[in-house]
Amino acid sequence: MTQMQEQNVTGLSRRELLSVAGLAVAGSGVAYGTAAPAQNKRERYRNSQLSLAAYSRREDLTSGRMDLFQFIDWCAEMDLAGTELTSYYFRKDFDKTYLHELKRRAFSKGLTVSGTAIRNNFCMPPGPEKDKEIAQVNEWIDHAAELSAPHIRIFAGNLPKGAEKTDGIQWVADGIKAVLTHAAERAVILGLENHGGITARVADLLAICDKVGDNPWFGVNLDTGNFRTNAYEELATAAPRAVNVQIKVEIVGDGGAQEPVNLEKIRAILEKAGYKGWIALEYEGKANPVEAIPDWISRMKATFGVC
Repeated sequence: MTQMQEQNVTGLSRRELLSVAGLAVAGSGVAYGTAAPAQNKRERYRNSQLSLAAYSRREDLTSGRMDLFQFIDWCAEMDLAGTELTSYYFRKDFDKTYLHELKRRAFSKGLTVSGTAIRNNFCMPPGPEKDKEIAQVNEWIDHAAELSAPHIRIFAGNLPKGAEKTDGIQWVADGIKAVLTHAAERAVILGLENHGGITARVADLLAICDKVGDNPWFGVNLDTGNFRTNAYEELATAAPRAVNVQIKVEIVGDGGAQEPVNLEKIRAILEKAGYKGWIALEYEGKANPVEAIPDWISRMKATFGVC
């Protein structure tokens, strides 16, 4: 386009346009070639995204008022990046087709299946019952792989009456080690949750981790609501081992009573630990989840600066 054509379109020459643009930039207080800073926007927590655990809608999923497909849709409505599909709410006697349908539904909504969560008990000596628990975890490793879910939350279990804690720690570690080869083969990471029982205190949780040893397919599923003593301190101690984080809306405070979780403290703990990964809300509050969860998701987005 010639200078004359520019004048015909804009009424101004190229030189005049540049002059006007320069005045506009100068008047805005922004240096030419730089972007204006975002206003009131929290610095993004890098390399992490938000998800929601299906357990948060457990009453509706158990009663049949909601299924996992509808749960995925709801996660998408809240503009989340992920959806955590808790194993308890999968269709009975499901097959690979069902898993693939869930995966496709999530994909069609722009979501990632951030993980799943199972019930298991490794806190028992070797024997047929322990073998069943190991087989169940291996089976869910396969299910997670079909979903392209990178993570499974696992439990340790409860110390049997009369058993020594040192034995229980070893039993749990042995159970985890028994499934890690298969987890590696299917590229699924196992996260041991601080879920009461033998993992009620951080020292015992980490003792199990130490017995398992350094393994890239294993770590801690850090649940912010489950430590009952010095909760923030224990969370900070466990955070460097975290491979997945679940946020509860309440935490045990210094006085021993439940209080709303301080999301800023949680962010600071995770940042100090160098955590990168999924941060999932697992809602257990007393308020109506349909109303409360979107509010908590908004708070988490504001705190972490992510979706």
